[in-house]
Amino acid sequence: MKYMKLGTKPDTFYTVEAIRSVASDIPADLIIHVKNTKYQLHKFPLLLKCGLLQRLCSDSDDGGDPVPVALHDIPGGEEAFELCAKFCYGISISISAANLVPAMLAARFLRMTEAVAKGNLVAKLESFFDSCVLQGWKDSIAALQAAWRISGWSESRIVQPCIDSIVEKILMPPSKVTWSYTYTRPGYTRRAHQSVPKDWWTEDVSELDIEVFRSVLSTVRASRLLPPPLIGEALHVYACKHLADPLHAGAGAGGGGNGDAAAAANGVLHHQAQSSAAAAAGGEETLARQRRVLETIVTMIPGEAGAVTGRFLLRLLRVANFVGASPSTRAQLVRQAGSQLDEARATDLLIPLPSDPQAYDVGAAEAVLEHFLAQFQRPAAPDERRRMSAAMAKVARIFDEYLRIIALDGDFPVGKFVDLAECLPDIARGDHDGLYHAIDTYLKEHPELSKADKKRLCRLIDCRKLSPEVRAQAISNDRMPLRTIVQLLFVEQEKAMGGGGAGGTTVAPDQASVDAISRLTARTKDDKPGPSADHKSDVHRPRGDHARAADSTAMTRSLSASTKTAAAAASRKERTPDERGSRTRRSKQ
Repeated sequence: MKYMKLGTKPDTFYTVEAIRSVASDIPADLIIHVKNTKYQLHKFPLLLKCGLLQRLCSDSDDGGDPVPVALHDIPGGEEAFELCAKFCYGISISISAANLVPAMLAARFLRMTEAVAKGNLVAKLESFFDSCVLQGWKDSIAALQAAWRISGWSESRIVQPCIDSIVEKILMPPSKVTWSYTYTRPGYTRRAHQSVPKDWWTEDVSELDIEVFRSVLSTVRASRLLPPPLIGEALHVYACKHLADPLHAGAGAGGGGNGDAAAAANGVLHHQAQSSAAAAAGGEETLARQRRVLETIVTMIPGEAGAVTGRFLLRLLRVANFVGASPSTRAQLVRQAGSQLDEARATDLLIPLPSDPQAYDVGAAEAVLEHFLAQFQRPAAPDERRRMSAAMAKVARIFDEYLRIIALDGDFPVGKFVDLAECLPDIARGDHDGLYHAIDTYLKEHPELSKADKKRLCRLIDCRKLSPEVRAQAISNDRMPLRTIVQLLFVEQEKAMGGGGAGGTTVAPDQASVDAISRLTARTKDDKPGPSADHKSDVHRPRGDHARAADSTAMTRSLSASTKTAAAAASRKERTPDERGSRTRRSKQ
């Protein structure tokens, strides 16, 4: 940051009983009120350079009493006025981009122009602004921000040149960037002779107010010299700085999760109370400001594919839900996030409800999934179809992991869980491992579920789509209903027999299957329900429990017989060649 020094005298301003004065042997003859501060000064140095004070004091009497003047409307307040007053006294002052704008606006307000006195303050400040501030990167941003906060768009003589200077530097090739900039991306370490990153400018412009930021970014986009993903990165950086993610409010605005479902669930399942309390403390004004920032960012998202990530869109959707954004804003985010759902993680779909800090808006997640699935109803080229099929497989894994996290909520109704699980079409899930883990988690967290509800959940699992490892785990899982375990055992036997070769050799079941059959036999005998229980639990069942119990017993007997047959076959298979030859010879005799 560059500086300009004016004046040579030491600072002799002092404060006594809330009155600012300047050390002098001459009594003060001018009293100036600036907001809450009273200044006792002298006409001679001030009127010599300030055209406004000349006019205000021209009608005053030349009596012995000091002339009172009120300057409550001076831009920049007390600090800016004091800089101008010290310049009039010849006291040394230091001007930089941090205080240039309020000093320049105050000097213009006081009419400290060349028409009043040669070498006056306005001319010196304008020269410093043109020759130094506009040539620098961070100086231009600091001056623009200061001008905006003081006067908004009304001070176009400062605002527009700053915007033009900033845009000009953003559009320069990174190889020509020689000035200092802020770049604090995680994992980035600046080294000597390292090339400048393409998004070097995004963090510094994120310091601007949203209206100024929109003006800068719109001008950059209009040039069509930067790719859409770079514009999207600028929006992402700005959102991370100004919009706290309700899901990760405790871990910082930029938190994005690490993909570990268990850690994510333990860390964020009951996180929203903190963010809700923070929003309540900030009040409606804070929410209104965040809504304005969010809705402005959403309107600036480029329409090109890949300009922003799916994870960023879901983050914006969480913020939109939390701050109460307009329905059109939420609808646009749902639509765009749905088209890029395959880029997300399961935790990205956890969208807090503003009305209940302990709950998630599963309807919003369901709407995002519906928009993703709607893409498959449109005709597409073969290459696009292959890409969409791969995306479908990713989304299936993401959504099953999302179901697993949702299952940790002890108050989540089983009917809604089933509805969510059925949102994905059968063709979407290449395997049911993720669905099994989600259902198993729900059974573990809801031990009070009725048998009917357990069966209703487990009917969602296609036993043939489970991997061997998960199938073995499910067979030994006591939380699984009896019928599901029997189906798993049959699938296990089918797989084993199918892998036994074309010669029809019977493969003996493994020890886990034999143990499971023993448990099933015991459970079948112990769990036979009475008549009243049968009638009560038929609400969610196509057949009565008696029929299923009989079927299960028959299945178990069949499996036991198969086990014995397979064991006998294995025993015959293990006879030595001599034994087999001896038996053949005896038969010939």
